[in-house]
This record gives sequence, structure tokens and C-alpha cells, in this order.
Amino acid sequence: MFAIVAAGGKQFKVAEGDIIDLQRMDGEVGAQVDLGPVLMSGAGSEVKIGAPVVEDTKVTATILAQDKGPKVITFKGRKRKDSRTKKGSRQMITTVKIVSIK
Repeated sequence: MFAIVAAGGKQFKVAEGDIIDLQRMDGEVGAQVDLGPVLMSGAGSEVKIGAPVVEDTKVTATILAQDKGPKVITFKGRKRKDSRTKKGSRQMITTVKIVSIK
């Protein structure tokens, strides 16, 4: 069974046992969280498409880690001006494992 879930402004296709990185969520490591809303779910040829969400489907996940993501470098160099700017940032991410889709 799979589901398409909207979380953190993005959409993810998940199945039981998948590990995904989301934008920072509140919660301790080991806590159970419900992801949602569920936009689509299905198993085999039976697919439910939400308008806009599937009401009777619930995705549960366990928080594995609260970390920082990879560093993203922004560099701006102005030609013939001897002017440069280099900045870096790291997004806070939450790693979750999908436990069940009901």
C-alpha cells in the first residue's frame, strides 16, 4: 500500500517502512506523529484519489532524528568590481520512518 502525503510544503509518495527527510517538525526522537493531509492512497489497482484529501486514510510515522541537512552555498561575484559574497546555510530536517498506512 502507498500514499501521497503533503508535509512541509512538499508531496511525498510513501509506503510502510520508508525513511524520508522532512522539514523540521516538533517532537522528540522516538515519538509517533501523524503525517497529513493524505492526497492519494492505493494498493495494487485500487486507488483512492482525494478531492482535495482522502478522509479515511491515516499515515503514522516515527521520528528517527532531528538534524541539520547538507550545507547549501550561495556565491555572488560581480564582474570587474572585485566584490564577492559567499554565504552558507543548513536547513533543519526531521528524519521519519513510515510505520503504518491505514
